[in-house]
Amino acid sequence: MTDVLPSGLETSEFSSDIRPQDDLYRHVNGAWLARTEIPGDKARWGSFHLLAEQAEKDVRTIIEESQDAEDGTLARKIGDLFASFMDTERIAAAGVSPLADTLAQIDAIDDVSAFLRTVGEYDRDGRAHLIGLYIEPDPGNPERYVPFLVQSGLSLPDESYYRLDTFEGTRASYRAHLERLFALAGVADAATQADRSIAIEGELAAHHWDNVRSRDAVATYNLKTWDDIQSLVGVDLSPWREAVAPTNPGAFAEAVVYQPSFLEGLGTLLTADRLDDWKAWLRAQVVHAAAPYLTEEIVQENFSFYGTELTGVPTIRERWKRGVSVTEGALGEAIGKVYVERHYPPTAKAAMDELVANLIEAYRQSITDLEWMTAETRERALAKLDAFTPKIGHPEVWRDYSTLMIDRDDLFGNVRRAAIFEHDRNVDKVGAPIDRTEWYMPPQMVNAYYNPLMNEIVFPAAILQYPFFDASRDAAANYGGIGAVIGHEIGHGFDDQGSRYGGDGKLEDWWTDADRAAFEERTAALISQYDELVPEGLDPEHHVNGALTIGENIGDLGGLGIALKAYELSLGGAEAPVIDGLTGVQRLLLSWAQVWQQKSREAETLRLLTIDPHSPNEFRCNQIVRNIDAFYRAFDVTENDALWLPEESRVTIW
Repeated sequence: MTDVLPSGLETSEFSSDIRPQDDLYRHVNGAWLARTEIPGDKARWGSFHLLAEQAEKDVRTIIEESQDAEDGTLARKIGDLFASFMDTERIAAAGVSPLADTLAQIDAIDDVSAFLRTVGEYDRDGRAHLIGLYIEPDPGNPERYVPFLVQSGLSLPDESYYRLDTFEGTRASYRAHLERLFALAGVADAATQADRSIAIEGELAAHHWDNVRSRDAVATYNLKTWDDIQSLVGVDLSPWREAVAPTNPGAFAEAVVYQPSFLEGLGTLLTADRLDDWKAWLRAQVVHAAAPYLTEEIVQENFSFYGTELTGVPTIRERWKRGVSVTEGALGEAIGKVYVERHYPPTAKAAMDELVANLIEAYRQSITDLEWMTAETRERALAKLDAFTPKIGHPEVWRDYSTLMIDRDDLFGNVRRAAIFEHDRNVDKVGAPIDRTEWYMPPQMVNAYYNPLMNEIVFPAAILQYPFFDASRDAAANYGGIGAVIGHEIGHGFDDQGSRYGGDGKLEDWWTDADRAAFEERTAALISQYDELVPEGLDPEHHVNGALTIGENIGDLGGLGIALKAYELSLGGAEAPVIDGLTGVQRLLLSWAQVWQQKSREAETLRLLTIDPHSPNEFRCNQIVRNIDAFYRAFDVTENDALWLPEESRVTIW
């Protein structure tokens, strides 16, 4: 007889006065929500953050031990960078002197060409970003890297903060903050400088695309030659190009322009009569970039706006936590290698391999059985599924940091050198073979992602823990936790944008018109559902943006639905055990609710409703199960229950 494993659910925490049929999220998390206070240094607090907090402590131990490592070793670089951030006596003694050369250089700018050259130089070392730049495989030819040029230049979360009445108070607070920050940094005529900088930001924001439009994989794929880009802007950008890519002069022979109208609009602003405004904008950029590494007064001023005003967080994180973040940002994989050795058991990889295999097989069966999809598109969808590459735990090839110089006595220099190292590493990809071993997250990050250009799903080691995963508990909870996360990431390959990429990562239309229309009919219904959702305690105008969140909502819907099928496959025809009085499907759904446990400050909730493509966690739980027939069967949900959704209104895609 097979031993019955524990359920892995905190059943004693479930709220008996809240029925799962009425509110699955609060049935599972209600007691926790009632007693939990968000830590003073957090905007949100929940299952992801609890794991991230533990990973942060584990990383702190690794970093602090590295401070005594042998000179010249990679470990010593880790320790020295952290030590340079923690040396508050040296930082206080330096005051704002680390900014002196930068501000003098800005003062000396005498024409638009010099401005663009300086902006390019500052982009490279992380001091300023006028045109966003990153390097990825070309969606039209994913066997080569190309630069992507993206709208940038704003200091508020997105363009809507500059135009909506909702954010009038935020704009006023930002204006006051910038004047104070300029004064603390020693910038002359702080009030005028703040006004000039904000004027430029507002005009830039008017040329930004909104977040929904910027999600469109087709609209944002605009491959152009450098001459095309010059014509688009109407200004000679070569000084910027030369300064931003000195290690790879040919990198910009072609580039993808994400939002062409942004570059057009930018060109109309890059005129000689606006030079003083642009210099004020550049001062704001460099002071903001430097603020976390300057005096305590400047650090607190910066936090008062970006922490408290924008997200409602009352208390800045302890300095060691900020030091860990800085060190991870520069040397993440070097730390990750040690983290994996200490905290990632080999047994986890084998269990995850089985989970992923079952999830992919469940998707295969689901796609094969779809009634709304034609045979032609189904064949291409299955081919894409077969081409998926799972990456689990950690990279097979670790990043080489041998050329990055770290000086224990030079925090400012360390930050700039680390930014240059990472920037050049990326720019130098252009013209080189595609590196399919690269990871975009370190192993100690509690997250996961799907990359459509590589057609890969990636699960860092740190997320492979309770409540998402525990090899010692019954499988149902794992399928409701990490299994649904795996299903979610696979689902991104078939969401409203991921479905526009083929199995080789190429952006192409591989759907028949009839299938695309059937798909969009279903997604439109899901958008309408989410547009009606308002987080608890907010006014009705603060509802979820169904169009912004549709990709993640498709991922959630497919992820949970496929996790249920994969769990059934894992049973191999056997009947699921009843544990703690709960069936296997009930445990899976309760586990799903458990992983979305979270509290959020109101300011943070409002910010995320504006810019985040993910729905609030309560809806990631409840609205998804309302569309899942298995939920109705598992808990005998009837039309008298709050979570009931008429069968004809339920959306099933995959």
